[in-house]
Order: sequence, then C-alpha cells, then structure tokens
Amino acid sequence: MTSPLTASAAPSPAARWTPRLWGTLLVLCAAMFLDALDVSMVGVALPSMGSELGLSTSTLQWVVSGYILGYGGLLLLGGRTADLLGRRQVFLVALAVFALASLLGGLVDSGPLLIASRFVKGLSAAFTAPAGLSIITTTFPEGPLRNRALSIYTTCAATGYSLGLVFSGLLTEASWRFTMLLPAPVALIALLVGMKLLPRGERERGHGGYDVPGAVLGTASMLLLVFTVVQAPEAGWASARTILSFVAVAVMLFVFVLVERRSPSPLIRLGVLRSGSQVRAQLGALTFVGSYTGFQFLVTLYMQQVLGWSALHTALAFLPAGALVALSATKVGTVIDRFGTGRLIVLGFVLMTAGYALFLRIDLNPVYASVILPTMLLVGAGFALSYPSLNVQATNGVDEHEQGMVSGLLNTSVQVGGAIFLAVVTAVVTAHAPENATPQAVLDSYRPGLVVVTIVAVVGLLLSLSGLRRPRPTARSVVVARSTVKEADADRVPVRD
Repeated sequence: MTSPLTASAAPSPAARWTPRLWGTLLVLCAAMFLDALDVSMVGVALPSMGSELGLSTSTLQWVVSGYILGYGGLLLLGGRTADLLGRRQVFLVALAVFALASLLGGLVDSGPLLIASRFVKGLSAAFTAPAGLSIITTTFPEGPLRNRALSIYTTCAATGYSLGLVFSGLLTEASWRFTMLLPAPVALIALLVGMKLLPRGERERGHGGYDVPGAVLGTASMLLLVFTVVQAPEAGWASARTILSFVAVAVMLFVFVLVERRSPSPLIRLGVLRSGSQVRAQLGALTFVGSYTGFQFLVTLYMQQVLGWSALHTALAFLPAGALVALSATKVGTVIDRFGTGRLIVLGFVLMTAGYALFLRIDLNPVYASVILPTMLLVGAGFALSYPSLNVQATNGVDEHEQGMVSGLLNTSVQVGGAIFLAVVTAVVTAHAPENATPQAVLDSYRPGLVVVTIVAVVGLLLSLSGLRRPRPTARSVVVARSTVKEADADRVPVRD
C-alpha cells in the first residue's frame, strides 16, 4: 500500500473564502478557543475552589490533572474515531458533551464530582480537537487556503489561553463557579451553528473493521503514561510505583506496535512515521509545547509567590505574548506559503529559546519593560511562527481518510509533551527547594527549572534544523505531495507497509 504521504490532490484554483467557509472555521476555532480557555481559567481559580469545597492541595491537583488525563489519554482514539464514524458527527457530539460537563462543573458541591466533570471535559476535547483539525484539512485544499485556515485555527489556542487568564482573574473575584460555567453557553452556540454549517463528510469506506485491540492498548498506554507522569513528582521518580508504571507503559506500547503492524485497519498506520517531515512535526510539537508549558508554570509561580502579584496582574503580564499571536493569525498562512514550514519552525524555536534564556536575568525587583516584556514578545513571536507551521507540516500530503489519525497523533504529542516536561520541571524545582524559603532562595530554586526549559527548546531547535538539510539527489523518481508550500520535505518518498 502506498503511503498517503505520497499523494494529494492539487488545490483548486477556483477555491474561495465563502461566508460558509468562514462560518465553518469560526465554529472550529470556537472549540479550540474553549479548550485553551478552560485550562488557563481553572489554574487561577484553584485556591478559591479549595477554600469553598474544602479540598486539599493533592485533590486540587486532580482538578487540572483530570482534564489532562482524559484529553491526552484518548486523543489517538478520538482521531481515528473521527475518520471512521464521520468527523462532523464526532465533533458535534463531543462538543455537546463538553457543554454539558461545563454546566455540571459549575454546579457541583464536592471534589470528586468536580474532578469527574473535568475528566469528562478532557475526554470530549480529545474528540473535538482531532475532529476539528481534520475537518479543516479536508475542507480547505492543501496550499494557501489551508495554510491560512490552520494559522487562524492554531492561534486561537494562544488567544484562548491568554484571555482565560484574564477572565479567570475577573470572574474568580465573584465566584470560581463562573469560570466553570462560562464555556457552556459558548459551546452551545458553537454547537447550534455547527449543526447548520459543518460539511457532511463521508465515513471511511472499506476500512476492514475496527481495531479494537489497538484502541484498547493505545488508549490504556496513553492514560497510564499521562497518569504516571502527573503522579511522578509526588510519588517520586525513582519509586517502585513510578518505575513499574513506566515499564508497563513500555510493554503496552511494544504490544501496541505489534498489533498495529498486523491490523487491517490500524489505529495508527505506522507507515506515516517513516516520513522525516512527519516525525519532525511530532517531535517538534512535543518539545515546543513541553518547553512552553514548563515556562508558563514557573513564570506564574515567580510572579505570584516571589513578586506577590495578583492573579489578574500575572495574567496581564502574559497578555502581550497572546496578543501578538492573535494579531498574526491571518498573516502567518501567507508567510508559510512564501518561506515554507521548515524555516519558520526553526525561526520560531530560535525566538523561543532566546526568550527563555533572557528570562534567566530575573531578580526580586524586575523592571517589566526591560526584563519580562522582551521575553513575552519573543515567546509570542516564536509561538505565532512555529505552532501553525507544525500543524501544516504534520497534515500536508496526508490522504483525507487518515487526517483524523494524524491530527490525533499531533494533539497527543502536544498533550504528552506538556505533561512530561511539566513534571520534569516540577521535579527539578522540588529537588532544589530551599529549607529556608526566603524570596531569594525560592527564586534560586526556579532557575534550574528555567535552564531545563531552555534545554528542551534547544533540543527542539536541533531536531527542526535537521529538516533543512538538502537531500542528496537520487536516480530514481520520487513522488511527493503536490503543494504550494515550499517545504524542506523532499525526504517524503513512497512507503509501503
């Protein structure tokens, strides 16, 4: 079987941005916006939740981790389900569940019910995210139209995250419940509009049945991996429980690969990972989001615990990065068309790495304009360039019937990268925690974590640089995906499973 990375229909020159296309994109952007909004709003509201519901710190952790567990653990299954059952159907049903879980989360009066609602929201996002991304890649033809759509879509995450911090700071002043309830009406409106506008795509035909063993193994391994990483800082990275959990994950993933190689309709067709550009996109997303997640965590602690800033003050400090990403949303697609994904991913990593390195200058009395703001602008510019480019690179050249699979794989890389590197940064900071918690001592304990964040970004930069190498000419003909994007992806060769 020829790899889908070797064939793609040429974009129609007659394609235009119709009102219906704009409406479709806005519905999908609303779901992505809500996913990011939900994550950032909850973090700021945690102290108020704990106070009203009488929750311990360890229980509060699961208000955040429950969402990550459901989201990161089920993304592979969500992406493949969208391919098999229909992207529109899966997206709308999952969005309805998200709205209901948001409503319940704002009305519960116990910790376990709150955590359960968060897990259900994460589970629903695990289906809306890959379904939404694959609807874009199958609705907008590969090339300038898709690049522009993806740049708008992916920057909604940064915009939602930045506004979520601000909204949470304002809403929590009244009640933390408003932070839970706010996504419900927005999701309901998006659901009603989506029922009218989202295109009715065909389900995959002749897929040879459902890969039940692969679905069970893939979901179980991702759930256990995320659970282990989330719990490792508390249980201890060298504890028997953590080590045995990682061993179990490795065994399940090994069996999963064996099952996928033999399945007539695999959850992940392993042939797509023989493309160098695909592997770089997945690893790039893992290190890119992983480094930023650790950075955001440390900066939030620094501003609130060391500098004594309020939640709203902290949110406003992050706002320039999010605003820069939002303002660039409609322009990045054109830049991708001109320079290609490879160069923009490299440049984005360079800017992010420089921003992280500059932040090492922080002290107990920073001047925002000269110390913090430059980092926020560099990080925002890096995010604006790299994140849309990673999405374009991962989905270009992939056949329509596997867009959901690749979208789920990319979102899994994002979530697992965030969970793993956040846990690593937390462990490093905890290991350097001072006995005498003076402001300077606490600040000094954060610096090793910032160094780890910078190193992770450098690793991502080195991986992305490997995509800029000029391949040596070969005598045989090579069939590549037709695209107007000038990518350094000439290593996409026909692959047979």
